[in-house]
Amino acid sequence: MTAQSSSPRVAAIQMVSADDLDQNLKAAADLIASAAATDTQIVVLPENFAVLSADAQAKVKLAEPAGDGPIQQFLSDQARQHGIVLVGGTIPILANEPGKVRAACLTVGPDGELLGRYDKIHLFDVALNSGKEQYNESATIEHGENSCVIDTPWGKLGVAVCYDIRFPELFRQMMVAGAQIVALPSAFTATTGLAHWEILLRARAIENQCYLIAPDQGAGRERGRHTWGHSMIISPWGDILAELDEQGSGVATAEINLQSLELLREKFPALQHCRTL
Repeated sequence: MTAQSSSPRVAAIQMVSADDLDQNLKAAADLIASAAATDTQIVVLPENFAVLSADAQAKVKLAEPAGDGPIQQFLSDQARQHGIVLVGGTIPILANEPGKVRAACLTVGPDGELLGRYDKIHLFDVALNSGKEQYNESATIEHGENSCVIDTPWGKLGVAVCYDIRFPELFRQMMVAGAQIVALPSAFTATTGLAHWEILLRARAIENQCYLIAPDQGAGRERGRHTWGHSMIISPWGDILAELDEQGSGVATAEINLQSLELLREKFPALQHCRTL
C-alpha cells in the first residue's frame, strides 16, 4: 500500500477493562466511535482490552482460533464501519502449547481485512515491591518469535506490546524494516509506570526517530490489577503530543507528519549511523 496522506490523525484509546467481555467490547466500540468522529485514521486499543482479570485463566477461557471468533469479528466490523486502521490491543489466540494462549495484536484495515499479526515476544515474569507484587505471564501465554511491520494506507506501522518497550533491539528491528510509527498497546503496572512509562516511551521514540502510539489500561483497582493509564502519543523528537490522565478511559488523538519524520531522518541520520547491526 502507498500512503494516502502524510499527515494522518492517530488515536490511543485508554480503557479500564475487567472480566466482562461484552461490557469491554461495548466500551471499546464507544471509544472507537469517539476517535473516528475526530477524523482519525489509525486507532490503537490497549493490551487486554477484551478481558483484564485477576484470574489469569480468564483469557485462556476466551481463547479463539486464528481467523475465527467474536473478538476478531468485532475488530473487523469496527475497522470496516469506521474506515480506519484498527490495532486491536491484544486478544487471546489459541497457542501451540495446551492451556496457553498467544497475546496476539491484530491490525485490521479499513476494509475489515487482517493486515498483520504480532504475538507478544517478551513476557512479564517479574516480582515488584520486594516480591509482594508478582506477575507470571509465561504461565498462561506462549511467547511470539517475530517482529512485525505492516504497510498501511497511512504509513509503515510497527507493533510491540507493553513489556517489549524495555527491549530496544526489537524496536531497531522494526526500524530496519522501515517502520515510521510504532503502536504499543499496554497494561503497564502502576508501580513501573510511575517510575519508567514516560521515560521509556520518549527514549524509544527519540532513538528510533519514530512516532509512538501508546494506549494503556487506566487505573482500576476493582479487577485486581493496578494499571498506570497516562496513554500517550510521542513524536520522533520525544515531544508528548497527547496524554490522558491515570484514571478512567478516554481517547488521546494527535496529527502526525510523516514528511517531517522523513526530513528529520534525512537531516539527522542517526539510524544510518548505527554500526552495531
